[in-house]
Parts: sequence; structure tokens; C-alpha cells
Amino acid sequence: MKAIWNGKVIAESNDTFNIENNQYFPPDSVKEQYMVSSETHTVCPWKGHASYYDVVVDGKINADAAWFYPEPKALAKQIKNYVAFWKGVQIVD
Repeated sequence: MKAIWNGKVIAESNDTFNIENNQYFPPDSVKEQYMVSSETHTVCPWKGHASYYDVVVDGKINADAAWFYPEPKALAKQIKNYVAFWKGVQIVD
């Protein structure tokens, strides 16, 4: 699986989890140079508290386009720190 935004591959892995139609990429498969920590946080009733990244490619910012669960609840423990994308980030197989 690949996550692509603004013409760049920002994550790539053969070991993703598909949860609620979102591909969660292992932390080491995400290209850190494109991720900037965001102040945004949300709560999922069964996964827990999510933190977000802005995706930045060639000076263009896609605010809060990536999220992860640093301390997920027990039901979601397998995706701890795995990163998912939305807001126009293309996921391709």
C-alpha cells in the first residue's frame, strides 16, 4: 500500500491494517520529513485519543491529514502509533 499526496509517496508498506475503511501504516513506513505535529486531538469511543499530523509536501500544507493513536484502548492495541490518512491523500495498492 502507498499513501500519496501532492505527487509524493508519504508512506509505503505491505503490512497495513484496514480498520473502518482506513489503511493504518506502520510508523517506520511513514516518511517523517512530510509529517509535522499538529495540536489537533480527537477521541474515538473504541480506539481512544488520536493525535494528528499536518502533511507538508513542497511547501503545501494539508492540515490534520494524518492521525495516529499513541495510547490506544485495548481493542485497538495493534494500531499503536500506526498512521492513517485522509483529506485527499490517495491510498493505492
